[in-house]
Amino acid sequence: MPYYIGGLVDDADSLIARSPEAFREQGIDVRTRHEVEEIDAERRTVLVRDLGTRERSTEPYDNLVIATGAEPAVPDLPGIQAGGIFKMSWMHDMLALDQYLVEHQCRRAVIVGGGYIGIEMAEALLLRELETTLIHSRRAVMPSLDEDLGLLINGTLTDEGVNLITSQRAVGFEARDGRVTAVRTEEASYPADIVILCLGTRPRSDLASAAGVPVGPSGGIIVNDRMMTAKDGICAAGDCTEMRHLVTGEQVSVALGTIANKQGRICGINLAGGDASFPGILGTAITRFCDLEIARTGLNERQLIRRNIDYVAGKIESSTRSGYFPGSSSITVKVTAERETGKLLGGQIVGGPGAGKRIDTLATALFSGLTLTDLEYLDLSYAPPFSPVWDPVQIAARIGARQVGSPKTAI
Repeated sequence: MPYYIGGLVDDADSLIARSPEAFREQGIDVRTRHEVEEIDAERRTVLVRDLGTRERSTEPYDNLVIATGAEPAVPDLPGIQAGGIFKMSWMHDMLALDQYLVEHQCRRAVIVGGGYIGIEMAEALLLRELETTLIHSRRAVMPSLDEDLGLLINGTLTDEGVNLITSQRAVGFEARDGRVTAVRTEEASYPADIVILCLGTRPRSDLASAAGVPVGPSGGIIVNDRMMTAKDGICAAGDCTEMRHLVTGEQVSVALGTIANKQGRICGINLAGGDASFPGILGTAITRFCDLEIARTGLNERQLIRRNIDYVAGKIESSTRSGYFPGSSSITVKVTAERETGKLLGGQIVGGPGAGKRIDTLATALFSGLTLTDLEYLDLSYAPPFSPVWDPVQIAARIGARQVGSPKTAI
């Protein structure tokens, strides 16, 4: 959706993976503009309201799939109801935001939150030639990365013209004639013709919980590896669920399209009589801001410290291609691993074009339980247009491997 706002995608319909008509051609009874208000797990029925006619009906089921997704976090702050304050969750949010930008000839935009969507929206608004301010509560953006890598992103945001405000939290919104005019923090007020809230999401599990379907500490629906809940005949998939983190074994909620697609497929296979299971997640993700690519997988240092895990870290600043080859750009790679065994625990990458997708090497190694030494000696490809002889992920692994088995020291 940010790429549509930025004009990089010019057809909103192209963002729809499969239309209701395509489903109907397969013989599926698709009912848009209908909302399930209640699930009766004992009678195996759902209470449905037609949002057009407002009429209600009761529909029976043999098997029920709950795929209600996640909803954006919207803080209860003074002025939050003013016009011109948007979240980015659904297609209609995107279209309404786009229309508001045009109708009100917006010049100044404020983004609240510096995660994936906040950074992508900053690029989109710069492409629309808006004065763009991004407010983030921590010292460095991208809280899923360690601060040292987040600060690299801070620098690029500023260099590209974003007015980056860090270590400040939004406390309210000012308005005139019902429309937002500024975002207030504890320290200042920032003028805005439009505001975009990018503060993360939470699982939409209230409907399931009200039906007695167990929900975990993260707020996600509890499912097993076949995507089945504890309620007979009910399964769930996607951002509304909890899933097992492959590094920690903890149940977590991670709202990513890659995960949701895999879970939906597994759920469908099993309901159709097949046998499929979901192994778990690493939280692998990638994004970009202008030419800067940003990626991560597994656990960062902050998460390891919080869990009291003894670890080592390897960090390298290198180039995406052989240094002498045209088009080479900088790349920073950081890996973490168990101090005693060297088993990989996570990785982060920030760099120019060609940097980000290297995270897939780290994700594959992490999924396979490899050590830093295994990673260092993987038989990866090399040619000057693509990488140095030693790929940066392998050099970072080498630096970390030197510390494996050593007494704990400051890194």
